[in-house]
Amino acid sequence: MERVLGIGGYFLRAADPAALSAWYRDRLGLDADDLWQQGAGPTVFATFASDTDYLGSREQRAMLNFRVRDLDAMLAQLRAAGADVAEETQDMDGIGRFGWVTDPEGNRIELWQPA
Repeated sequence: MERVLGIGGYFLRAADPAALSAWYRDRLGLDADDLWQQGAGPTVFATFASDTDYLGSREQRAMLNFRVRDLDAMLAQLRAAGADVAEETQDMDGIGRFGWVTDPEGNRIELWQPA
């Protein structure tokens, strides 16, 4: 059986694509106009029940999860820039720490500092 090798792209609809691209570049360091070479590390592919609140609003059908080196520093950086950052974080033994930010188009994004 052939298997996928990794994530080749992630595409978002946006009312203002240029502004959303700028937000990802300026807040997360992810330049939408360049080919991004992500750092080596685990990637999780998981499904959730359709009534879950974990992904944010019910209209959001998928959620990006980005690995980060220092979750506290990333969340502080996002808050300082005025981003919509969730107050809570979550620690999972052996897996790591999680935090969340919502982009200007209302997409909830998970940030993960692996254990």
